[in-house]
Amino acid sequence: MTLLLPVAAGLDPISQFEIKTLIDLPYGLDFTNSTFFMLLGVLSIVLFFGLAARKKALVPGRLQSIGEMGYTFIADMIRGVSGEEGLKFFPFVFTLFFFILFANLIGMIPFAFTTTSHIAVTATLSVMVIAIVIGYGFFKHGLGFLKLFAPAGAPLFVYPLLIPIEVISFLARPLTLALRLFANMLAGHITLKLFAGFALMLATAGGVYPLVGVISFLTGTTLNALEFLVAGIQAFVFAILTVIYLNDALHPSH
Repeated sequence: MTLLLPVAAGLDPISQFEIKTLIDLPYGLDFTNSTFFMLLGVLSIVLFFGLAARKKALVPGRLQSIGEMGYTFIADMIRGVSGEEGLKFFPFVFTLFFFILFANLIGMIPFAFTTTSHIAVTATLSVMVIAIVIGYGFFKHGLGFLKLFAPAGAPLFVYPLLIPIEVISFLARPLTLALRLFANMLAGHITLKLFAGFALMLATAGGVYPLVGVISFLTGTTLNALEFLVAGIQAFVFAILTVIYLNDALHPSH
């Protein structure tokens, strides 16, 4: 087993999340690998939907069909939660969903960088969502937006306890929204790297270790397929929670 130690020493599941500067820029605005892959994700989205909408046919091709399915999926999700009034937020939710989805999928490519595995990225997205909720809530309802923290229909003696709970719950939204996406992507990629590392380590050893390495490799392959599913689910969860929170800005009085 000691033969595996040199190989194990070179396997670091955390190194894949290291932010590296690609281009030095003034004022701390360095162009990093995280910036590059976020830009790649944005360009991929623009290219995909540009190609999907390039030739509008009565009988859509595969690319156009996928693009239309994505559009319909987000529109139906918003209508189901907020009704037709919620469609004013369609461009924002649509962009948010596909940005996260493409970022997650690009991160599945070997040697690529998963931008959504960094809390700074997910926290920025979460704060942006909550800022829009608060800003639009006060813009549309004024101080009436504060009814969000005092749900109608509750007995009066409950409000002194209910209002602080509602306020804490609201303030926790950006934290939970950011941590959920960040933790799932971080844990998933660490697990994949560990199983791939185990398979490599055991394959270079003698005896029965290569057989165990095959098991580790097959397990990693299965987890890899699961991680693709998680990439889509996490984009959906982030988007649906965003719609639910935006619905509170539209209808704060419940």
